[in-house]
Amino acid sequence: MSSVEDDADLTRKQRREQAREERKALEQAEAADAVRRKRMTRLGIVVAVVVVAVVVVLIATGGSSNSHTATSSTAKTATETGITSLVSGIPQSGNVLGSPTAPVTLVYFGDLECPVCREFTLGALPAVIQKWVRTGKLKIEYRSLETATREPEVFKTQQVAALAAGKQDKMWNFIETFYHEQGEEDSGYVTEKYLQELAQQVPGLDLAKWTTDRSEPALANQVASDEQAASNAGFTGTPSFLIGKSGGALKKLENPSLTESSGFDAEIEKLLAG
Repeated sequence: MSSVEDDADLTRKQRREQAREERKALEQAEAADAVRRKRMTRLGIVVAVVVVAVVVVLIATGGSSNSHTATSSTAKTATETGITSLVSGIPQSGNVLGSPTAPVTLVYFGDLECPVCREFTLGALPAVIQKWVRTGKLKIEYRSLETATREPEVFKTQQVAALAAGKQDKMWNFIETFYHEQGEEDSGYVTEKYLQELAQQVPGLDLAKWTTDRSEPALANQVASDEQAASNAGFTGTPSFLIGKSGGALKKLENPSLTESSGFDAEIEKLLAG
């Protein structure tokens, strides 16, 4: 009898030990799980902080290497200073930059939203202006040709805004500012607020007069006339150029480098020598 009881006690003891071991294993598993959850929570916080930091950086830089609309006030000031230095002291008349008696004329067809035009603005153009326009040998006439802008009404509005600045002989300040702060193509960045902010960066521009002048039908007609002139020349892309002696026949300037001025230099030198 006692042997049977002993066996029963042993069995109960074994079950208790087994249960104790199972409970310990469960507790260890739960403890390990708690540690994992704690680590994951910390990791999640770190990831969240990193994501927030990345978002802040993207917002501060415009979200893209091609987006220039989220420009800081310091950058805008630097842009304004650079543009003023580039064109200050050079005569402007409407859409023309340079002396009215300059012997050579370069007609430049552009779309203010065209990223390739921006490449030209930041590349070859400053050297051309410094070497030829500032010295009175070349004048540049800016004309409108819709290529990159997807909405015709937006195109007309932005180009007319530039022409309205030209009514105060500030068009080149406006278009240079536009190209420097150009936004990402097809992003819809050209709004009334954007155009107003550009105008505010043009030194000496009378904003009230600029706003009134934008409603003049003659400016919209000029945009349409420019498009027709581009079509007559066979241009379908921007930037495109005509060049020749002032007052004479102009010809296409074929495939000049947009980042180096050498192609423009060679043609201008040829015309001056001729």
